[in-house]
Amino acid sequence: MKALYVSAALLVALGACQTKTSDMDILGPVPEIGHGLMQGYLQDEVPLDSKQFVPAPPADGSARQKADVAASEALRTLEGSARWELAAKDAELSFPSAASIFNCALGAVVSEEQTPALYRLLQRSLTDLGLATYPAKTAYQRPRPFLVNGEAICTPQDLGSLETDGSYPSGHSAIGWGWALILSQLVPEKAEAVLTRGRDYTRSRMVCNVHWMSDTEAGMAVGAAAFARLQNNALFKATLTAAKSELAAANLATPDVEACEEESANLAMSH
Repeated sequence: MKALYVSAALLVALGACQTKTSDMDILGPVPEIGHGLMQGYLQDEVPLDSKQFVPAPPADGSARQKADVAASEALRTLEGSARWELAAKDAELSFPSAASIFNCALGAVVSEEQTPALYRLLQRSLTDLGLATYPAKTAYQRPRPFLVNGEAICTPQDLGSLETDGSYPSGHSAIGWGWALILSQLVPEKAEAVLTRGRDYTRSRMVCNVHWMSDTEAGMAVGAAAFARLQNNALFKATLTAAKSELAAANLATPDVEACEEESANLAMSH
């Protein structure tokens, strides 16, 4: 996400939802930390140091690096396809656009109007999940695939910021997988669909030619670690409870069936 690159180099509730839990105002004003990022839940806690548990990226000429190159080359045929366009859409992490990523997997439309607690949960956790990758990113400064293979990326408008932002681990992958874990916690009966979309989301970064396979895997590990850390935050847990009530409401708007079928077909192109 462009805001993450820059910052790191750096309501209505539904009738079934409580906006306050145990004297905590889960939808109260939250400051921005810059460039559109809302302050995370872990702002006042000791930062998660990802370079301590994420191993070094594959060395040049290693079997892992060769596997990364082979995986990237296999996806180059998708440039300009519907899957390429979906990967470009997945790259957009500003709101309200980002709130819709898991709509089809959830079978519900996530919005500030319909699911205000969940919308806030995604906004704030994005910061916690994404910024947790930066200790390792900064330590390793791995070049991105497009800098090595010289090929196009699906978001050329982000080229300048991506060139100077380390490839490993993938911040988008940490966010996408972290969100998948949060949402599968909220709606366990849909966990398989949500987790599948989360993995496909991380694959979008490879389709876009902006991350290596091992970048996305390391990003998922960081996202899982940040997700675990969030479980100990009282405000996060209170917001989670309200979000669960929202998703259990009987009158939720649902996404367009044909659009979801098209998304599923497009995602399958990169399997």
